[in-house]
Formats: sequence, C-alpha cells, structure tokens
Amino acid sequence: MTINKEHKEFHPVDMGTDGWHTPEGYPSGIQQKILAGSLDEEAQTGNRTRLLRFGPGVFTTAPFVHDYWEEVYLVSGDLTVGNDENGDGGEPFVQHTYACRPPGVYHGPFKSVEGCVLLEAHYYDES
Repeated sequence: MTINKEHKEFHPVDMGTDGWHTPEGYPSGIQQKILAGSLDEEAQTGNRTRLLRFGPGVFTTAPFVHDYWEEVYLVSGDLTVGNDENGDGGEPFVQHTYACRPPGVYHGPFKSVEGCVLLEAHYYDES
C-alpha cells in the first residue's frame, strides 16, 4: 500500500476550537480535525488521519458503512457501539481500545456519555 501524506514533524495539536468542524451527515456535537492526508470518496483514493470527538451525550442513530479501511483508537473518554435510534443500549468501551474495519462493514450507531476523542486512519486498498 502506498501512503502519500505530507511530512510533518512533532507539533502541537490545538484541541480547542481551531480547525474542528462537523463532518457532512454527522449530528451536531461530533467534530473532526484532519491531522494529515486527504480522502477522496468519489474517486476512491487517498488516505487521512483524523481526530474525531463526541460531546457528552451525543449519539448517532444509524449504522455507518463505507468503502475504505478504517482504524479507530479510543484515546480518551467513553464510546458505546450499537445503541438504538434513541441512544439507548449498546456495548460500552473505554479509552485505550481499538477497532480495525475493512471496507463494507456496517458499524455503529455510536454514543458517548461523557464525551470522547478518537484517532482514526482511513485509507483505500491500492489498486
């Protein structure tokens, strides 16, 4: 697999408000900050590393599925996987847990009781 990302040395990451935005299709209270790379879902190319954070009490209501690989590390907080459309139920996880999902795997919905920060890597298989 070829990973084309810009060279970045250690530098501070602003965990405040700068550079965060809600991804298209996500509910308010979930924000991402792209750390490196770029993913073009239309062309099915590229890769990205991002932080994704949930505010306390925020949840999604439907499973996700995408055509790229996804690796997720729960850096801090709590994340529940498999809640219903009201945010109830599911399996809770705490910081320092990890998931690796191939393309086409349904996952979620998700919620966080206290809020969380995830480190995610997304990439396409090399053609």
